[in-house]
Amino acid sequence: MKTFGSATTFHVSDLETAMKYYTEVLGFTERFRFGDYGGVQHGEVQIHLSGPKATNKKIVGQGSIYLFCDDVDSYHAEVTSKGAKVQAPPRDYEYGMRDFVIEDPDGNQIAAGQEIQK
Repeated sequence: MKTFGSATTFHVSDLETAMKYYTEVLGFTERFRFGDYGGVQHGEVQIHLSGPKATNKKIVGQGSIYLFCDDVDSYHAEVTSKGAKVQAPPRDYEYGMRDFVIEDPDGNQIAAGQEIQK
């Protein structure tokens, strides 16, 4: 089997609000919508957003994803300038990454980080 990618599904309280946040604040592009379910993409990363009317029910706001990127500081500056809810600015961690965490309107967490250059 050869895999080509994956998509994390976040459960959201309002699909329209979530789609707007991911596209206008976090810089994702809309890939599709199907009823109360939609997909967004940033580079090669996809996130699916499942609204309350979608059939695959889970608790809203309990999702998380880690995005590996090449310039975490620029991304932090970009999303905070657009009003993203960020837990703290990027910093270096002992596990070899420089990262930070964003919360979407429902509390799902999107961490973005890059390897620390040695």
